[in-house]
Amino acid sequence: MDAPTTPPGENAVSGGGGWFMPRQGASEPLPNGDQGASEESLRVPVRRSAPVAEEGSPDALLIRRTMTEIGPDADRATSYFYALLFVRHPELRSLFPAAMDTQRDRLLKALLTAAEHLDNTPVLVDYLRNLGRGHRKYGTRAEHYPAVGECLIGALSKYAATVWNPETEAAWVRAYTTMSQVMIDAAAADELRAPAWWQAQIVTHDLRTPDVAILTVRPDQPYPFLAGQYASVETPWWPRVWRPYSFASAPRSDGLLTFHVKAVPAGWVSKALVHRARPGDVIRLGPPTGSMTVDHTTDSGLLCLGGGTGIAPIKALVEDIAGRGERRPVEVFYGARTDHDLYDIDTMLRLQQRHPWLSVRPVIDQRTHLRFPEAIRAYGPWAEYDAYLSGPPGMIRSGIGILRDIGIPVGRIRHDAVEERLVGAG
Repeated sequence: MDAPTTPPGENAVSGGGGWFMPRQGASEPLPNGDQGASEESLRVPVRRSAPVAEEGSPDALLIRRTMTEIGPDADRATSYFYALLFVRHPELRSLFPAAMDTQRDRLLKALLTAAEHLDNTPVLVDYLRNLGRGHRKYGTRAEHYPAVGECLIGALSKYAATVWNPETEAAWVRAYTTMSQVMIDAAAADELRAPAWWQAQIVTHDLRTPDVAILTVRPDQPYPFLAGQYASVETPWWPRVWRPYSFASAPRSDGLLTFHVKAVPAGWVSKALVHRARPGDVIRLGPPTGSMTVDHTTDSGLLCLGGGTGIAPIKALVEDIAGRGERRPVEVFYGARTDHDLYDIDTMLRLQQRHPWLSVRPVIDQRTHLRFPEAIRAYGPWAEYDAYLSGPPGMIRSGIGILRDIGIPVGRIRHDAVEERLVGAG
Protein backbone atom coordinates (compact mmCIF):
# COMPACT_ATOMS: atom_id res chain seq x y z
CA MET A 1 0.00 0.00 0.00
CA ASP A 2 0.98 3.56 -0.31
CA ALA A 3 0.27 6.23 2.25
CA PRO A 4 -3.11 7.98 2.12
CA THR A 5 -1.84 10.73 -0.14
CA THR A 6 0.46 9.49 -2.78
CA PRO A 7 2.25 11.42 -5.59
CA PRO A 8 4.78 11.02 -8.68
CA GLY A 9 8.53 11.06 -9.95
CA GLU A 10 9.81 14.25 -8.40
CA ASN A 11 6.21 15.49 -8.54
CA ALA A 12 4.74 12.24 -7.29
CA VAL A 13 5.46 9.20 -5.25
CA SER A 14 6.95 6.09 -6.72
CA GLY A 15 4.96 3.05 -7.44
CA GLY A 16 1.19 2.73 -6.35
CA GLY A 17 2.07 -0.19 -4.28
CA GLY A 18 0.34 -2.20 -1.63
CA TRP A 19 0.02 -5.69 -0.24
CA PHE A 20 1.16 -6.82 -3.66
CA MET A 21 3.98 -4.37 -4.25
CA PRO A 22 7.54 -5.75 -4.20
CA ARG A 23 10.23 -4.41 -1.95
CA GLN A 24 13.80 -3.40 -2.59
CA GLY A 25 16.36 -6.16 -2.20
CA ALA A 26 16.32 -9.92 -2.62
CA SER A 27 14.01 -12.11 -0.58
CA GLU A 28 15.41 -13.79 2.48
CA PRO A 29 15.68 -17.57 1.94
CA LEU A 30 12.83 -19.50 3.47
CA PRO A 31 14.39 -21.53 6.34
CA ASN A 32 13.66 -25.16 7.07
CA GLY A 33 11.54 -25.87 10.09
CA ASP A 34 9.78 -22.48 10.18
CA GLN A 35 8.36 -22.02 13.66
CA GLY A 36 5.89 -19.25 12.76
CA ALA A 37 2.14 -19.54 13.02
CA SER A 38 0.70 -22.73 11.60
CA GLU A 39 -0.36 -22.74 7.94
CA GLU A 40 -3.90 -23.72 8.87
CA SER A 41 -4.26 -20.78 11.26
CA LEU A 42 -2.99 -18.43 8.56
CA ARG A 43 -5.76 -19.18 6.07
CA VAL A 44 -7.41 -15.76 6.16
CA PRO A 45 -10.97 -15.72 4.86
CA VAL A 46 -12.19 -12.87 2.68
CA ARG A 47 -15.58 -11.73 3.93
CA ARG A 48 -17.44 -8.66 5.05
CA SER A 49 -16.81 -7.51 8.57
CA ALA A 50 -17.39 -4.67 11.03
CA PRO A 51 -15.31 -1.47 11.00
CA VAL A 52 -11.61 -2.27 11.23
CA ALA A 53 -11.23 -1.08 14.82
CA GLU A 54 -12.87 1.37 17.18
CA GLU A 55 -10.79 4.17 18.63
CA GLY A 56 -8.53 2.81 21.34
CA SER A 57 -9.85 -0.72 20.82
CA PRO A 58 -7.85 -3.80 21.88
CA ASP A 59 -7.35 -4.74 18.21
CA ALA A 60 -5.86 -1.34 17.39
CA LEU A 61 -3.54 -1.54 20.38
CA LEU A 62 -2.41 -5.07 19.53
CA ILE A 63 -1.70 -4.20 15.92
CA ARG A 64 0.24 -1.07 16.81
CA ARG A 65 2.23 -3.03 19.36
CA THR A 66 3.12 -5.52 16.62
CA MET A 67 4.34 -2.75 14.36
CA THR A 68 6.47 -1.25 17.11
CA GLU A 69 8.03 -4.63 17.81
CA ILE A 70 8.72 -5.39 14.17
CA GLY A 71 10.28 -2.00 13.43
CA PRO A 72 13.98 -2.95 13.87
CA ASP A 73 13.52 -6.03 11.64
CA ALA A 74 11.20 -4.47 9.08
CA ASP A 75 13.41 -5.21 6.07
CA ARG A 76 13.91 -8.85 7.03
CA ALA A 77 10.23 -9.31 7.82
CA THR A 78 9.25 -7.92 4.44
CA SER A 79 11.78 -10.15 2.64
CA TYR A 80 10.47 -13.14 4.56
CA PHE A 81 6.89 -12.25 3.58
CA TYR A 82 7.78 -12.40 -0.12
CA ALA A 83 9.75 -15.61 0.37
CA LEU A 84 6.68 -17.20 1.93
CA LEU A 85 4.41 -15.83 -0.77
CA PHE A 86 6.50 -17.09 -3.70
CA VAL A 87 7.27 -20.48 -2.14
CA ARG A 88 3.71 -21.23 -1.09
CA HIS A 89 2.02 -19.52 -4.03
CA PRO A 90 4.44 -19.51 -6.98
CA GLU A 91 1.59 -18.67 -9.36
CA LEU A 92 1.60 -15.13 -7.92
CA ARG A 93 5.21 -14.46 -8.94
CA SER A 94 4.12 -13.30 -12.39
CA LEU A 95 2.29 -10.34 -10.84
CA PHE A 96 5.64 -8.80 -9.89
CA PRO A 97 8.50 -7.32 -11.91
CA ALA A 98 11.29 -9.70 -12.90
CA ALA A 99 13.80 -7.53 -10.99
CA MET A 100 12.42 -7.20 -7.48
CA ASP A 101 15.04 -4.62 -6.50
CA THR A 102 13.47 -2.02 -8.79
CA GLN A 103 10.65 -1.42 -6.31
CA ARG A 104 10.56 0.42 -3.03
CA ASP A 105 9.40 -1.29 0.11
CA ARG A 106 5.64 -0.85 -0.12
CA LEU A 107 4.53 -3.49 2.37
CA LEU A 108 5.96 -1.83 5.45
CA LYS A 109 4.49 1.50 4.40
CA ALA A 110 1.14 -0.20 3.99
CA LEU A 111 1.30 -1.69 7.46
CA LEU A 112 2.36 1.57 9.05
CA THR A 113 -0.44 3.40 7.27
CA ALA A 114 -3.01 0.83 8.33
CA ALA A 115 -1.75 0.89 11.92
CA GLU A 116 -1.77 4.69 12.01
CA HIS A 117 -5.33 4.99 10.71
CA LEU A 118 -6.79 1.74 12.00
CA ASP A 119 -9.32 3.46 14.26
CA ASN A 120 -10.06 6.29 11.81
CA THR A 121 -12.51 4.43 9.59
CA PRO A 122 -13.30 7.20 7.05
CA VAL A 123 -9.62 7.87 6.31
CA LEU A 124 -8.66 4.20 6.17
CA VAL A 125 -11.62 3.16 4.01
CA ASP A 126 -10.99 5.93 1.49
CA TYR A 127 -7.34 4.91 1.35
CA LEU A 128 -8.17 1.23 0.90
CA ARG A 129 -10.71 1.91 -1.84
CA ASN A 130 -8.14 3.85 -3.85
CA LEU A 131 -5.67 1.05 -3.25
CA GLY A 132 -8.13 -1.62 -4.40
CA ARG A 133 -8.89 0.25 -7.59
CA GLY A 134 -5.20 0.78 -8.27
CA HIS A 135 -4.40 -2.91 -7.78
CA ARG A 136 -6.43 -3.83 -10.86
CA LYS A 137 -3.58 -2.79 -13.13
CA TYR A 138 -1.32 -5.41 -11.53
CA GLY A 139 -3.76 -8.20 -12.33
CA THR A 140 -4.75 -8.64 -8.70
CA ARG A 141 -7.94 -10.67 -8.20
CA ALA A 142 -10.13 -11.33 -5.18
CA GLU A 143 -8.82 -14.88 -4.81
CA HIS A 144 -5.27 -13.58 -4.29
CA TYR A 145 -6.03 -11.77 -1.03
CA PRO A 146 -6.25 -14.83 1.28
CA ALA A 147 -2.80 -15.99 0.15
CA VAL A 148 -1.34 -12.58 0.85
CA GLY A 149 -2.96 -12.44 4.29
CA GLU A 150 -1.69 -15.91 5.10
CA CYS A 151 1.92 -14.98 4.32
CA LEU A 152 1.67 -11.56 5.89
CA ILE A 153 0.63 -13.03 9.22
CA GLY A 154 3.29 -15.71 8.85
CA ALA A 155 5.97 -13.04 8.58
CA LEU A 156 4.54 -10.95 11.41
CA SER A 157 4.34 -13.92 13.75
CA LYS A 158 8.01 -14.68 13.15
CA TYR A 159 9.44 -11.18 13.52
CA ALA A 160 7.14 -10.00 16.32
CA ALA A 161 7.43 -13.29 18.18
CA THR A 162 7.95 -11.72 21.60
CA VAL A 163 4.53 -10.03 21.50
CA TRP A 164 2.72 -12.51 19.26
CA ASN A 165 -0.07 -14.55 20.82
CA PRO A 166 -3.49 -15.88 19.79
CA GLU A 167 -5.17 -12.57 20.59
CA THR A 168 -2.72 -10.65 18.41
CA GLU A 169 -3.13 -13.09 15.56
CA ALA A 170 -6.91 -12.86 15.80
CA ALA A 171 -6.72 -9.04 15.74
CA TRP A 172 -4.61 -9.13 12.55
CA VAL A 173 -6.94 -11.65 10.91
CA ARG A 174 -9.95 -9.46 11.67
CA ALA A 175 -8.23 -6.31 10.44
CA TYR A 176 -6.86 -7.86 7.26
CA THR A 177 -10.19 -9.54 6.49
CA THR A 178 -12.01 -6.23 6.69
CA MET A 179 -9.37 -4.21 4.85
CA SER A 180 -9.04 -6.70 2.02
CA GLN A 181 -12.80 -6.81 1.56
CA VAL A 182 -12.91 -3.02 1.19
CA MET A 183 -10.26 -3.27 -1.53
CA ILE A 184 -12.04 -6.15 -3.28
CA ASP A 185 -15.37 -4.31 -3.29
CA ALA A 186 -13.77 -1.13 -4.64
CA ALA A 187 -12.05 -3.04 -7.43
CA ALA A 188 -15.28 -4.82 -8.38
CA ALA A 189 -17.20 -1.54 -8.54
CA ASP A 190 -14.44 0.12 -10.56
CA GLU A 191 -14.40 -2.75 -13.05
CA LEU A 192 -17.96 -1.84 -14.06
CA ARG A 193 -17.00 1.70 -15.11
CA ALA A 194 -13.32 1.84 -16.08
CA PRO A 195 -10.56 -0.31 -17.57
CA ALA A 196 -7.73 -1.61 -15.40
CA TRP A 197 -5.33 0.50 -17.47
CA TRP A 198 -5.22 2.65 -20.59
CA GLN A 199 -2.87 2.35 -23.56
CA ALA A 200 -1.43 5.76 -24.47
CA GLN A 201 0.70 6.65 -27.47
CA ILE A 202 3.41 9.27 -27.08
CA VAL A 203 2.59 12.18 -29.40
CA THR A 204 5.41 14.59 -28.53
CA HIS A 205 8.63 14.26 -26.55
CA ASP A 206 10.23 17.59 -25.62
CA LEU A 207 13.63 17.29 -23.95
CA ARG A 208 13.79 20.54 -21.97
CA THR A 209 17.08 19.83 -20.19
CA PRO A 210 19.47 16.86 -20.34
CA ASP A 211 17.37 15.14 -17.66
CA VAL A 212 13.85 16.63 -17.93
CA ALA A 213 11.35 15.80 -20.67
CA ILE A 214 7.78 16.91 -21.26
CA LEU A 215 5.69 14.10 -22.78
CA THR A 216 2.28 14.47 -24.40
CA VAL A 217 0.32 11.25 -24.87
CA ARG A 218 -2.97 10.21 -26.45
CA PRO A 219 -4.96 7.57 -24.49
CA ASP A 220 -6.73 4.86 -26.50
CA GLN A 221 -10.05 5.78 -24.83
CA PRO A 222 -11.36 8.70 -22.77
CA TYR A 223 -9.36 9.24 -19.60
CA PRO A 224 -11.30 11.21 -16.96
CA PHE A 225 -9.20 13.01 -14.35
CA LEU A 226 -9.03 16.23 -12.34
CA ALA A 227 -6.32 18.86 -12.41
CA GLY A 228 -3.89 18.17 -9.59
CA GLN A 229 -4.18 14.38 -9.81
CA TYR A 230 -1.61 11.88 -11.07
CA ALA A 231 -1.41 8.51 -12.80
CA SER A 232 0.93 5.54 -12.56
CA VAL A 233 2.89 4.92 -15.75
CA GLU A 234 4.35 1.65 -17.08
CA THR A 235 6.79 1.59 -20.00
CA PRO A 236 7.31 -1.28 -22.47
CA TRP A 237 10.96 -1.51 -21.39
CA TRP A 238 10.23 -2.36 -17.73
CA PRO A 239 7.06 -4.48 -17.58
CA ARG A 240 5.11 -4.43 -14.30
CA VAL A 241 7.18 -1.52 -12.95
CA TRP A 242 4.87 1.46 -12.41
CA ARG A 243 5.78 5.02 -11.43
CA PRO A 244 3.28 7.84 -10.78
CA TYR A 245 3.54 11.22 -12.50
CA SER A 246 1.30 14.26 -12.13
CA PHE A 247 -0.76 15.57 -14.99
CA ALA A 248 0.83 18.80 -16.16
CA SER A 249 -2.35 20.23 -17.65
CA ALA A 250 -6.04 20.42 -16.89
CA PRO A 251 -8.34 18.12 -18.92
CA ARG A 252 -8.23 19.10 -22.60
CA SER A 253 -10.90 18.96 -25.29
CA ASP A 254 -8.60 16.88 -27.50
CA GLY A 255 -8.11 14.29 -24.73
CA LEU A 256 -4.31 14.61 -24.70
CA LEU A 257 -2.38 14.25 -21.43
CA THR A 258 0.95 15.85 -20.49
CA PHE A 259 3.59 14.70 -18.00
CA HIS A 260 6.85 16.23 -16.79
CA VAL A 261 9.50 13.58 -16.10
CA LYS A 262 12.92 13.98 -14.55
CA ALA A 263 15.44 11.18 -15.07
CA VAL A 264 17.15 10.26 -11.83
CA PRO A 265 20.16 7.95 -11.23
CA ALA A 266 18.19 4.95 -9.94
CA GLY A 267 15.04 5.65 -11.91
CA TRP A 268 14.46 2.92 -14.48
CA VAL A 269 11.09 4.26 -15.59
CA SER A 270 12.10 7.92 -15.52
CA LYS A 271 15.28 7.24 -17.49
CA ALA A 272 13.33 5.28 -20.07
CA LEU A 273 10.75 8.03 -20.46
CA VAL A 274 13.36 10.79 -20.75
CA HIS A 275 16.11 9.12 -22.75
CA ARG A 276 14.54 6.19 -24.59
CA ALA A 277 10.91 7.02 -25.32
CA ARG A 278 10.03 8.56 -28.68
CA PRO A 279 6.82 9.68 -30.42
CA GLY A 280 4.89 6.60 -31.50
CA ASP A 281 5.89 4.53 -28.47
CA VAL A 282 3.01 3.20 -26.36
CA ILE A 283 2.94 3.32 -22.58
CA ARG A 284 0.28 2.21 -20.10
CA LEU A 285 -1.54 4.41 -17.61
CA GLY A 286 -3.17 3.35 -14.37
CA PRO A 287 -6.31 5.10 -13.09
CA PRO A 288 -6.11 8.73 -11.94
CA THR A 289 -5.77 9.34 -8.25
CA GLY A 290 -4.75 12.03 -5.80
CA SER A 291 -6.51 14.70 -3.73
CA MET A 292 -4.52 17.84 -4.54
CA THR A 293 -7.46 19.31 -6.45
CA VAL A 294 -9.11 22.73 -6.39
CA ASP A 295 -12.16 23.31 -4.20
CA HIS A 296 -14.45 25.15 -6.62
CA THR A 297 -17.13 25.71 -3.97
CA THR A 298 -15.11 28.61 -2.50
CA ASP A 299 -13.44 31.71 -3.88
CA SER A 300 -10.38 31.49 -1.63
CA GLY A 301 -7.06 32.43 -3.14
CA LEU A 302 -4.53 29.71 -3.99
CA LEU A 303 -0.97 29.74 -2.69
CA CYS A 304 0.95 27.22 -4.82
CA LEU A 305 4.49 25.99 -4.15
CA GLY A 306 6.09 23.89 -6.89
CA GLY A 307 9.67 22.65 -6.65
CA GLY A 308 11.44 21.16 -9.69
CA THR A 309 9.05 19.03 -11.74
CA GLY A 310 6.56 19.63 -8.94
CA ILE A 311 5.51 22.62 -11.03
CA ALA A 312 3.57 20.19 -13.28
CA PRO A 313 0.40 19.81 -11.16
CA ILE A 314 0.60 23.49 -10.17
CA LYS A 315 0.39 24.42 -13.86
CA ALA A 316 -2.62 22.12 -14.18
CA LEU A 317 -4.33 23.87 -11.25
CA VAL A 318 -3.78 27.27 -12.87
CA GLU A 319 -5.29 26.01 -16.13
CA ASP A 320 -8.24 24.59 -14.19
CA ILE A 321 -8.97 27.97 -12.58
CA ALA A 322 -8.63 29.74 -15.94
CA GLY A 323 -10.81 27.23 -17.78
CA ARG A 324 -13.69 27.79 -15.35
CA GLY A 325 -13.54 31.56 -15.74
CA GLU A 326 -12.67 32.12 -12.09
CA ARG A 327 -10.72 35.22 -11.11
CA ARG A 328 -9.61 34.39 -7.60
CA PRO A 329 -5.98 35.26 -6.79
CA VAL A 330 -3.42 32.53 -7.50
CA GLU A 331 0.13 32.99 -6.22
CA VAL A 332 2.71 30.56 -7.60
CA PHE A 333 6.19 30.18 -6.15
CA TYR A 334 8.36 28.16 -8.55
CA GLY A 335 11.39 26.83 -6.69
CA ALA A 336 14.64 25.58 -8.21
CA ARG A 337 18.31 25.22 -7.32
CA THR A 338 19.55 27.03 -10.43
CA ASP A 339 18.17 29.01 -13.38
CA HIS A 340 18.71 25.89 -15.47
CA ASP A 341 16.20 23.99 -13.34
CA LEU A 342 13.38 26.44 -14.17
CA TYR A 343 12.70 24.42 -17.32
CA ASP A 344 9.05 25.54 -17.64
CA ILE A 345 9.29 29.14 -16.45
CA ASP A 346 8.42 30.56 -19.89
CA THR A 347 5.12 28.68 -19.90
CA MET A 348 4.26 29.92 -16.42
CA LEU A 349 5.13 33.53 -17.33
CA ARG A 350 2.93 33.34 -20.43
CA LEU A 351 0.05 32.20 -18.21
CA GLN A 352 0.76 35.16 -15.93
CA GLN A 353 0.56 37.55 -18.90
CA ARG A 354 -2.85 36.19 -19.91
CA HIS A 355 -4.40 36.14 -16.45
CA PRO A 356 -4.18 39.25 -14.23
CA TRP A 357 -5.20 37.23 -11.16
CA LEU A 358 -2.06 35.04 -11.47
CA SER A 359 1.34 35.89 -10.01
CA VAL A 360 4.41 33.71 -10.69
CA ARG A 361 7.58 34.16 -8.62
CA PRO A 362 10.67 32.07 -9.38
CA VAL A 363 12.74 31.33 -6.29
CA ILE A 364 16.29 30.21 -7.05
CA ASP A 365 18.27 28.94 -4.07
CA GLN A 366 21.64 29.99 -5.47
CA ARG A 367 20.50 33.60 -5.87
CA THR A 368 18.88 34.24 -2.51
CA HIS A 369 19.76 33.86 1.14
CA LEU A 370 16.30 32.31 1.66
CA ARG A 371 15.83 28.73 0.58
CA PHE A 372 12.58 27.71 -1.07
CA PRO A 373 9.94 27.49 0.38
CA GLU A 374 11.13 29.76 3.22
CA ALA A 375 10.94 32.69 0.78
CA ILE A 376 7.14 32.82 0.98
CA ARG A 377 7.44 34.48 4.39
CA ALA A 378 8.57 37.66 2.63
CA TYR A 379 5.16 37.95 0.98
CA GLY A 380 1.57 37.59 2.08
CA PRO A 381 -0.43 37.61 4.26
CA TRP A 382 -1.59 34.11 3.36
CA ALA A 383 -3.94 33.18 6.20
CA GLU A 384 -7.03 33.27 3.93
CA TYR A 385 -5.46 31.21 1.13
CA ASP A 386 -5.68 27.51 0.33
CA ALA A 387 -2.17 26.11 -0.04
CA TYR A 388 -0.91 23.53 -2.55
CA LEU A 389 2.53 21.92 -2.42
CA SER A 390 4.28 19.66 -4.92
CA GLY A 391 7.95 18.77 -5.11
CA PRO A 392 10.73 16.90 -3.29
CA PRO A 393 9.88 15.44 0.13
CA GLY A 394 12.13 17.85 2.02
CA MET A 395 10.35 20.77 0.42
CA ILE A 396 6.96 19.32 1.32
CA ARG A 397 7.96 18.77 4.95
CA SER A 398 9.45 22.22 5.45
CA GLY A 399 6.66 23.84 3.43
CA ILE A 400 3.93 22.39 5.62
CA GLY A 401 5.68 23.69 8.74
CA ILE A 402 6.13 27.16 7.27
CA LEU A 403 2.53 27.35 6.05
CA ARG A 404 1.21 26.41 9.47
CA ASP A 405 3.53 28.95 11.11
CA ILE A 406 2.15 31.76 8.96
CA GLY A 407 -1.43 30.93 9.87
CA ILE A 408 -2.79 28.54 7.22
CA PRO A 409 -4.84 25.79 8.93
CA VAL A 410 -3.66 22.27 8.22
CA GLY A 411 -7.06 21.47 6.69
CA ARG A 412 -6.36 24.01 3.95
CA ILE A 413 -2.93 22.62 3.03
CA ARG A 414 -3.12 20.16 0.15
CA HIS A 415 -0.35 17.93 -1.15
CA ASP A 416 0.11 14.43 -2.48
CA ALA A 417 3.44 13.60 -0.89
CA VAL A 418 4.28 11.02 1.77
CA GLU A 419 7.07 11.01 4.29
CA GLU A 420 9.14 8.33 2.59
CA ARG A 421 8.69 9.75 -0.89
CA LEU A 422 12.02 10.14 -2.67
CA VAL A 423 12.79 12.72 -5.33
CA GLY A 424 12.44 11.13 -8.75
CA ALA A 425 11.90 7.72 -7.21
CA GLY A 426 11.75 5.97 -10.49
